[in-house]
Amino acid sequence: MIVENEAQVVEAVREARERRTTLEIVGGGTRRTFGRPIECETVLDVSRLSGIVNYEPEELILTLKPGTPLAEIETLLSANGQRLGFDPQDWSVLLGSSGMSTIGGAVSCNADGPAAIRHGRVRDHLLGFRAVNGFGEAFKAGGRVVKNVTGFDIPKLVCGAMGTLCVLTELTFRVFPKPPETLCFAVRNLVPSRGLRLLKRVWSSPLDATGLAYLPPKSAEHFAQVADCGYGAALVRVEGTAASLAEKSAMLRDIVPGAEPLDAGADSFRRIGSGEIFAGSLLDITRMVLEPSMPSPYDGYEPPLKEEDWSLWIADWAGQLVWRSNTAGSSSGRVPVFDGGTALLRASVETRMRSHVFPPEEPARAALTRAVKAAFDPLGLFNPGRMYKDV
Repeated sequence: MIVENEAQVVEAVREARERRTTLEIVGGGTRRTFGRPIECETVLDVSRLSGIVNYEPEELILTLKPGTPLAEIETLLSANGQRLGFDPQDWSVLLGSSGMSTIGGAVSCNADGPAAIRHGRVRDHLLGFRAVNGFGEAFKAGGRVVKNVTGFDIPKLVCGAMGTLCVLTELTFRVFPKPPETLCFAVRNLVPSRGLRLLKRVWSSPLDATGLAYLPPKSAEHFAQVADCGYGAALVRVEGTAASLAEKSAMLRDIVPGAEPLDAGADSFRRIGSGEIFAGSLLDITRMVLEPSMPSPYDGYEPPLKEEDWSLWIADWAGQLVWRSNTAGSSSGRVPVFDGGTALLRASVETRMRSHVFPPEEPARAALTRAVKAAFDPLGLFNPGRMYKDV
């Protein structure tokens, strides 16, 4: 079923409610294989809910429909010297999918990119939205300014909800000025523990880095600029005017002696955020987000390097985001539990059926999840079981 406006979404949901039929919500379709496999009676195609509703560059506010392609948004904002701070990512190459990656999918899947280390994640930028709930009612939440919330901050709930709470029909974001120039640096021959400590030192400095990533040797082989990096390489990206970058470059060299300019470094961070280096393999891919107070699973690695140091993994966000590969089909049914969020981002249908794509929740939190789901979608119409088998 294809819908083109909010009124048609309301009609479709009310019809599904009357017939007790479930709906798989699909936009661009590029992230359709992320999450537990689901079988729904009807596909609700929202890809035509696309386009800019309102854009006020001087107010740093953008309102648009969820089916708007990420590429279209980037082109519009770049023309006005602006960007989305959470750096939404296109995972289509990683997931082997076709179609057009959309802003609604990026919000629903928490597809934050490398620049989130500086500007924050999608939940920090979504000011408000319109949607249709499981009662077939159109509603709105949040607004057009940052401090516009009284009571529950509902916009945060839909970020990472995988389309299980409501059908998004409109999104409002704050946007950021886009710096005119970018510089990237690499520090080579660092074991993971040293590389991650260095990145955290840069993170806590006044440099305001917009990219802080570590590549172990095997992963670095996929980046021509740092392929010969010894034990591993730390990458740093800074942005600003030519004058400010001159100051930041000098400051970085004081903080990190041995930092070398990296040609085409901006493309390296694009490939890190998209998970592109894992695309050519049949490996299962886990994406782990840690809270800042939590140590990276690779923090303690010192020479001699362990076997896992030579496997395919990447640490972004100064070690707080880890992409990790596992042998295809080897998932034990468990996903490591980290408070910030963990997901089995890519795996076969069979693996995703028998494994936990997201970590099992403790009883109190699981009860809260079910209560939230029931408040928005009591009949379980939307993407049932996409995140958890019984939700």
